[in-house]
Amino acid sequence: MDEYRAPTPVTLAGGIVLDTADVQGLLNEPGTILIDVLPQQKRPDNLPAETLWIPKARLGIPGSVWLPDVGRGALNESVESYFRNNLERLTGGDQGRKIIIYCLAECWMSWNAAKRAIEYGYRSVYWYPGGTDEWVAAGLPTKEIQPTPIDGDTSQMN
Repeated sequence: MDEYRAPTPVTLAGGIVLDTADVQGLLNEPGTILIDVLPQQKRPDNLPAETLWIPKARLGIPGSVWLPDVGRGALNESVESYFRNNLERLTGGDQGRKIIIYCLAECWMSWNAAKRAIEYGYRSVYWYPGGTDEWVAAGLPTKEIQPTPIDGDTSQMN
């Protein structure tokens, strides 16, 4: 569940697998939604309470919405509701809207989240398995993004 960096499948039943050029092309189409599902860094358990801790900034593909942790192997009710509600909000209820889901290369989070979106009934789900690793390797720009809060409270994401 926590070791999400490992080789992933090369296909996604019901979805379309993209490379960097494909992502660039789809991003030129109006209405395409780009979702980053990388988990949010958690404060180390053994760090003393008085120690200042600043998580590393997440540099995502410009235009991304960051929905952390929705690609875990199993979701609790709160995170599943968070994912479903944000998909509904982002698509305006249109399950045919194009949704690109990514994370890092060899990241099960993106594959799981894309599979889950398909199971929820979304019909135009695209999976970018190379994620920001391949995006950066291609010399393309990134932008610091912030996680979308659960019920307006980012502390629940830690």
